[in-house]
Amino acid sequence: MAAALVRKVPGLLRPLLCCTRAAGVCRLSTMTRPQPPQRCAAATIWTSVAAKSCLPAQGGILQRVAPLLPNLGVQQSRNLTYFGVRKAKKKSVKSVVKRFLRLHCGLWVRRQAGYKKKLWKKMPARRYRLRQQVFCNKTQSKLLDKMTGPFWKRRNWYLDDPYFKYHDRVNLKV
Repeated sequence: MAAALVRKVPGLLRPLLCCTRAAGVCRLSTMTRPQPPQRCAAATIWTSVAAKSCLPAQGGILQRVAPLLPNLGVQQSRNLTYFGVRKAKKKSVKSVVKRFLRLHCGLWVRRQAGYKKKLWKKMPARRYRLRQQVFCNKTQSKLLDKMTGPFWKRRNWYLDDPYFKYHDRVNLKV
């Protein structure tokens, strides 16, 4: 009887009916109606175990269907490799190195978000503001320092460096 019920249930709800075939005691009525009181203690324990085995797993339908749906609530991550394969050293995250610049004083510089997107829609003043560089705050700077290795934290001397006056903090109390 339980097998016939499982066949009639449509697609997504089929995993919710988990009936044990070995015990053979699982009935749909155990989920819908309360059981009448039993006289024997062993029978009471057996029917409560059978009823619990028929109930759907804890967590609801969303957790049971989530593995079937792609990218449902997936948080993006930029992974940090703590130990490289060859030299067993910490590896820098490539996207951080491409998008940000670290000044020698420990501050990080980035571009404004959306500085390349749909420029034909934007007014000239807004396009000018988007081209400006922005300093990262303290929390972001700490996170970016953790995501890069010592190579990217050392001081570089470039000829005609546009950021030369920003590498050292002057009159800045921290």
